Amino acid sequence: MDRKVIRAWCLYDFGNSAFAMLFTSFFGVFYTSSIVGNEAGEGDRWWGALVSVSMASVAFLAPFLGGVADHAGVRKRMLAGFTLLGVLAVLGWTTLRPGEVLPGFVLGALAMVGFEGAIVFYNAYLPRIAPATHQGRVSAWGFAVGYVGSLVALGVAAVIDPRERIEWVWVALALQWVLGALPALRALPADEPTGTRVREAAAAGVAGTWRSLREVLGVPHLRWFLLAFFFYMDGVETVIVFASVYARGTLGFSMAELLGLLALVQVTALAGSLLLARLTDVRGPRFTVLLTLALWVLTVAWASQAPSKQAFFVVGGLAGLGLGAVQAASRAMMGLLAPRGREAEMFGFMALCGRTGSILGPLVFGAVSVAAGQRMAVLAVVPFFAVGALLLLKVRMPAPGAAAAAASQAEPARG
Repeated sequence: MDRKVIRAWCLYDFGNSAFAMLFTSFFGVFYTSSIVGNEAGEGDRWWGALVSVSMASVAFLAPFLGGVADHAGVRKRMLAGFTLLGVLAVLGWTTLRPGEVLPGFVLGALAMVGFEGAIVFYNAYLPRIAPATHQGRVSAWGFAVGYVGSLVALGVAAVIDPRERIEWVWVALALQWVLGALPALRALPADEPTGTRVREAAAAGVAGTWRSLREVLGVPHLRWFLLAFFFYMDGVETVIVFASVYARGTLGFSMAELLGLLALVQVTALAGSLLLARLTDVRGPRFTVLLTLALWVLTVAWASQAPSKQAFFVVGGLAGLGLGAVQAASRAMMGLLAPRGREAEMFGFMALCGRTGSILGPLVFGAVSVAAGQRMAVLAVVPFFAVGALLLLKVRMPAPGAAAAAASQAEPARG
């Protein structure tokens, strides 16, 4: 492994994790409370719709864009383009004022599309920069550095005081994202043009996306993993998106208390990703994901009944342990299953399943919140983890490289 490249790859996580943290916490609270108003749950409804629209856009674009990147050999350019889209949309948040519900919706959705689209191409580098025997650890290192980035973003937001100058929080977020991305865009393997023009690659991507999906679903271990990922990531994303809104709305967290909770989650997530990194390589990522899903079920069920702020701090710490491990192990699992030369396309299908599933959870949370309150909305997330775990039991992880060989037999010809 080239450690310089690994460090640069991890630094991208440092930068974009600022967005992951502040979008779901600060922007979510800002949009629901200050832009829309959440007295009757309308903020929750608009926020759930914003996240669902964003996820739907990424879900249906990701496999196609991954195919374009693989066909034309423009993975790094796609990474840079989506990063730029996200950064510019975040800077657009500085113009938002109370009552501008639709502009906030559009800018929030564009930022999320930029973030999630870039992640497809970023993740696709994992099998290229780390051998199969170390992908679990390298994936975990990336998330660990990312959680450090989240803590830095929280610290900057606390210093700025978002209650008074929220626009400077968005400027700091955009700057951290750019500074984290630059080393990766310099050090990651260069694009390898295939001789296929982007327009031709786009046509090939459209024609081949659904054919490739049928091929992928014909491989049992890929099929069951993607279906499981569809469900359990719906639960994870819903918890991430609504945790801060729930803490503020139901438990009455102040901004200072919310900052403390978010910092605790990042610290425990960092610990969880590192503590289970070696276990992922030794016992396999499937074992790690199942372990964390059991933790998620218990944690979310407890969160729905948390009687006090103190209890919710404990819940947050446990959720952080599961968050770091489940994300890192899932990325490592797809890294092992992805056929050589089609990594971006496979991570695109992973995004399709994860983000399509993420459409349902926020809508369920928003609807249940309006009908029965936020505590019942939290409890409604538990089945997503349980179904995901049951489906994951069907996955049989092959020896490193075996899945790639099996799937590559059906690899379509490049244009």
